Amino acid sequence: MSESGVISGIIGGVSTQTLPETRPQDTTGDDTPDMFHYVRKDKIAESAVTGTMVVALCGEVFPVTKSPKPGSPVCPECKKVYQRLSD
Repeated sequence: MSESGVISGIIGGVSTQTLPETRPQDTTGDDTPDMFHYVRKDKIAESAVTGTMVVALCGEVFPVTKSPKPGSPVCPECKKVYQRLSD
């Protein structure tokens, strides 16, 4: 985990970073997402600036709107895919 609390890594030449899913049904009452997803790191800044959609390892598609804090829950499906890729 980096100093900013963002989980990131490199798998087979693809860099990933955990990002929030921002679907309304997956948020808490205080606008904090319930879980965060692994996304290609090179797409994060572009999405944050332009609002383009990113695709998580689990297949979820969403715009980057928040950064995870240390201890934030990670999407179980993204975690499984990430672990398979890193084996």
